[in-house]
Amino acid sequence: MPSREPNHCASPEASTRPCRAILLAAGRGERMRPLTDHTPKPLLEVRGKPLMQWHLEAMANEGFGDVLVNTAWLDTQIEARFGTTLRYSHEGRDFGAALETAGGIARALPALDTVFWVLAGDIFAPDFVFSKARFDAFLKSDLLAHIWLVPNPEHNPDGDFGLDPVSGLALNLPKGAGLVRYTYSTIGIYRKALFMPPYCSIPPGNPSGTKAALAPLMRAAMDQAKIGAEIYTGRWTDVGTPQRLEQLNRQSQ
Repeated sequence: MPSREPNHCASPEASTRPCRAILLAAGRGERMRPLTDHTPKPLLEVRGKPLMQWHLEAMANEGFGDVLVNTAWLDTQIEARFGTTLRYSHEGRDFGAALETAGGIARALPALDTVFWVLAGDIFAPDFVFSKARFDAFLKSDLLAHIWLVPNPEHNPDGDFGLDPVSGLALNLPKGAGLVRYTYSTIGIYRKALFMPPYCSIPPGNPSGTKAALAPLMRAAMDQAKIGAEIYTGRWTDVGTPQRLEQLNRQSQ
């Protein structure tokens, strides 16, 4: 039987502090095979450093050192690499597989602060700043999330969401309507309330291991004008194929 409580703790002291970031690292990385047959995708190296380490160092630079990582595929390698510097939500050990983004966040929710960063461990964005000032400004808002959008890459030409440049709100625009949409960078600041009713029906801690995607929650909140957004124009790569990883490692810093 799966455990009813998430295995969050890296150490007794760390377990008492709510985390202000969750780094998503549970995916199988099917498109990255054969590289991910023996290495979890977030540990694949770009310029001599694991992908997820770039994020961790950038967050630490802004004072966001309490990070929770959700894991599934080859999870022991991630824990062996980073040890007690991180906290963990082991979806693979508890339920046999990753719970998708919203399901994974719901699983980790009891260990997260009221407001927290969400970021994918397989994104390369070396110029992104996890700004403390931006985080504090969000705390004072009534929004449920603030996300960063990027110009559409070749593999996602239609984008994901729109942006109202006047209000700074993300828009749930239909695909194929001829309206400008951007790609979600998979970096954002979120409030716990987005993962509770009426947006999410999964109980905090996700004791049943329900799998759920994040996009439906975001679209519902966008329809209520509850998601802010801005465009990020720095370097950004969704490292989704071996070819993209190889290209990054060929480029000069």
